[in-house]
Amino acid sequence: MSSNTRRARLAGAVLATAALAAGLTACGGDSLEDNGKDTSASKKDDGGDKKGSLVIGAARFTEAKVLAELYAGVLKDAGYSTSVKTVQNREVYEPELRKGSIDVVPEYAATFAEWLNHDKNGENAKAVASSDVEATVAALRELAEPQGLKVLDAGKAVDQNAFVVTKDYAAEHKLKTLSDLGKSKEKVTIAAGDECATRSFCAPGLKKTYGINVAGIDPKGVGTPQSKQAVKDGKDQLALTTTTDATLESFGLVVLDDDKKLQNADNILPVVNAKDAGDSAIASALDKLNQTLTTDDLVELNRKVDAERQKEKDVAADYLKEKGLVKG
Repeated sequence: MSSNTRRARLAGAVLATAALAAGLTACGGDSLEDNGKDTSASKKDDGGDKKGSLVIGAARFTEAKVLAELYAGVLKDAGYSTSVKTVQNREVYEPELRKGSIDVVPEYAATFAEWLNHDKNGENAKAVASSDVEATVAALRELAEPQGLKVLDAGKAVDQNAFVVTKDYAAEHKLKTLSDLGKSKEKVTIAAGDECATRSFCAPGLKKTYGINVAGIDPKGVGTPQSKQAVKDGKDQLALTTTTDATLESFGLVVLDDDKKLQNADNILPVVNAKDAGDSAIASALDKLNQTLTTDDLVELNRKVDAERQKEKDVAADYLKEKGLVKG
């Protein structure tokens, strides 16, 4: 995705953990999509319609659009007529999901749980999300069900905050995990957003949970090319990005494993309108995808769109065929 879109997406991930509602791993924004116009990423499929029509919502960034096309593909294969509707952000698609003008959306467990939590209980509400995916999904369901939403099971793929170093730095200091970095006692400057200095998932959490010696924050943004370049050039030692960042290889960077689970469980899962899309056949079709799609798979799908300029619908269709998730 473009650097601007990625920044919006990443800023959402950061702010969600900090109890802000605009969301991640689900994009920020300040207005209705194109003044309310439908800007579908793919047109209504003419074939099928054996079981009815479903509209899959997608926020306007690569990963969300790829996920929506994956959902559309497996649901079409299950006998539904499907279309993908792309809107700016969660503030737009969540009300449409509740009303039923959108039937299904790909979501992020921890981020959406906190979004609903803050919507209901205010910005200072006690956090309900954690690194425990089962507890996070349970809290999400408790908040979503009164809104007429059904939260399906969490998948294997996770898009959450990640800390990266250069391959050379990792090799020199024998680093594979954030615990290794803490034990090394190396001083690090983190290329991230300003908020890293105070957010529990960032500098304070790295110090408290891992004993990492944080010397300072270089405010180059979260997951931006500038932040990754600063680490590549040796100006900074650590950068904050996300686990599905498809550009790390080009910068020579590797993720240090969050082995003590500092980050919240932002597993990807489908959320549906309970009345219009609560059928078990829908849940079954989406669950097959959920149990197949991995974080690495999603990184590669994002890369094909962003680096190779392939269409989201095409990379989704190829993946579903390759994994045997659709017929033919």
